Amino acid sequence: MEQIDTSRVADTILAAPGWARLGITAPASHVRTDAAHELARVIVAAIEAGGFAAPAAEQPALPL
Repeated sequence: MEQIDTSRVADTILAAPGWARLGITAPASHVRTDAAHELARVIVAAIEAGGFAAPAAEQPALPL
């Protein structure tokens, strides 16, 4: 079992398009929604690319 590495999540958010990072605080709800979806897309893409998670400290890796 792996847990999400918060440092990598933060790095991924900071690497997301600027409009999405700024848009998440916009007064218009449709802009916030679009920005949230873009941030989620960037995070999911990073997870799917691999290397996003760190092994959980309480869950040792088992050899296959």
